Amino acid sequence: MVPSPRSRYHTRVLDLEAFRPVAVVFDLDGTLVDNMDWHAKAFEAFVERHGLPAVTMEMRHRIDGKRNSEIFPILFGREMSREEVRAFEEEKEGAYRELSRGGLEPLGGTTLLLDRLAAHGIAIAVATSAPAENVAHTLAETGLQHRLPVIVRGDQVPYGKPAPDVFLHAARVLDVDPAACLAFEDAPLGVTAARAAGMCCVAITSSFTAESFASSSPPPHGTCADFNEFLAGPGRWLT
Repeated sequence: MVPSPRSRYHTRVLDLEAFRPVAVVFDLDGTLVDNMDWHAKAFEAFVERHGLPAVTMEMRHRIDGKRNSEIFPILFGREMSREEVRAFEEEKEGAYRELSRGGLEPLGGTTLLLDRLAAHGIAIAVATSAPAENVAHTLAETGLQHRLPVIVRGDQVPYGKPAPDVFLHAARVLDVDPAACLAFEDAPLGVTAARAAGMCCVAITSSFTAESFASSSPPPHGTCADFNEFLAGPGRWLT
């Protein structure tokens, strides 16, 4: 059973403009890195090869942010052994790594935001559902591997997003109160996880629209197209 989010965090009122985090926790795919089109291409080839329906935006609302151990049973509509999941993961994620090689870039404003967080002494971490091989590939391809020393993955905690486990673990590793953290996410399930952890959360609209996030329960505290927009708006105090 997935643990119930702490309801007091769902109703927490927070002024994003005035919030000053002690730490910032980033999702990886679609948040720090503009790579969801490469994942979409890998999924297109995967579902076609296995005779599965195309991955629609409705399906992406259900699976984006989840761990592969949860995604593949949803796609195939049946329970799977760990060995099956691992084989499908290597097939699909191997395709992503091959397709995206030489074509990955950080999301707009990523390097600038990391520079400004460092200048203010604000700790950072990554909280991702991506498997270890993808994390290493994606960070190396974008040159971010040395900028993000704290990586927490969904396969290291009992429950994946939308449960808060990975965000809570990131806060523990950083030794900060989750309520003092700002999280960036690009998927509604990730927003749910960050909010359930008690973090302030900004949704990046690289994959889903601001309207999609507005219907999340609870919604993010704000939305931005990228980190340049965040720095020009609620994050301008970092200048």
